[in-house]
Amino acid sequence: MRSIWNGAISFGLVSIPIKLVNATESHSVSFRQIHTEDGGRIRYRKVCELEDREVTQAEIGKAYEDADGSMIPITDEDLSQLPIPTARTIEIVAFVPEDRIDPLQMGSAYYLAASGAPAAKPYTLLREALKRSNRVAIAKFALRGRERLGMLRVVGDAIAMHGLLWPDEVRAPEGVAPEGGVTVRDQELDLADALMDTLGEIDLDDLHDEYREAVEEVIAAKAAGERPPEAPAEAAPGKVLDLMAALESSVRAARESRDGEEAGAAEEAEVRSLPRRETSSRRAPKETGGKKSTSRAAKKTAAKKAEPKKSTAKSAGSAKKTAARSTAKKATAKSTTRGGDKPAAKSTAKKTASRRRSA
Repeated sequence: MRSIWNGAISFGLVSIPIKLVNATESHSVSFRQIHTEDGGRIRYRKVCELEDREVTQAEIGKAYEDADGSMIPITDEDLSQLPIPTARTIEIVAFVPEDRIDPLQMGSAYYLAASGAPAAKPYTLLREALKRSNRVAIAKFALRGRERLGMLRVVGDAIAMHGLLWPDEVRAPEGVAPEGGVTVRDQELDLADALMDTLGEIDLDDLHDEYREAVEEVIAAKAAGERPPEAPAEAAPGKVLDLMAALESSVRAARESRDGEEAGAAEEAEVRSLPRRETSSRRAPKETGGKKSTSRAAKKTAAKKAEPKKSTAKSAGSAKKTAARSTAKKATAKSTTRGGDKPAAKSTAKKTASRRRSA
């Protein structure tokens, strides 16, 4: 990262050489002004009003416009003579708890990088002291021609500085709050708490600039000669007639949305909205294929319906065979019994006749 300012941190009698680098960057899409008739670039030229001619940067200086419209020239030499002790120094003036700083005062953020090996030890000392004390440092520094207020705090293993507005630069919130007494019921507060709990927390890293992405899609489509994607029509906002009903609906919608997100995370599915395409080029499916599939499905259904009848016939046939077998067994048993009685009768008659002869 390129440094935008070189100086030192003044920590009592300790001096820490540092470099100031931007901690943030802008990803917004920038546009150029063009002439709509022919697409030519529109450029700004610096013209002197008295001579009516364009002037170079070397001919341009600074001036203060007085109340009567007169210009008071101010040179760089005049500004260099100002008694500013913080011209090249970030002077720490106090250490305070972080909650003492009003977020309204916070402005641009910077990283303070140690400049060279000699700055490593005092830089680490200040960083660890800030960590152990759970406080932030309030400092003064000069940047871009004016003195500013800053707050130093620890971010990871680095020291960051937030530019702060001076207290008199923050406006008081007068006339912003609703006028008149407004009564809020406990039931409404309970529903508001339930809505807050349902929405829960969020990982700020998951948030992104959807507007910038949409602008980039439009630019890419027009560069490729395609039609830009159309935004879905927004539903007209309804009037809130009943605050309780609106809160209840909000809680219900938030719970349904959270349940849907949890289900989607369980399935590990990623859903993305695709740009609309023209459907006129798509061909309709042939009717013949549809009829074939229908007849095949009908045949399969008829075959399935016929299967129970076959099984019923088979079971009936097996039952008849079983009955025939049992009848045959019974008949065999009877014939065996009848056939076996005749020899027994003959032997009995022979024995009776022999007995009579002996008598």
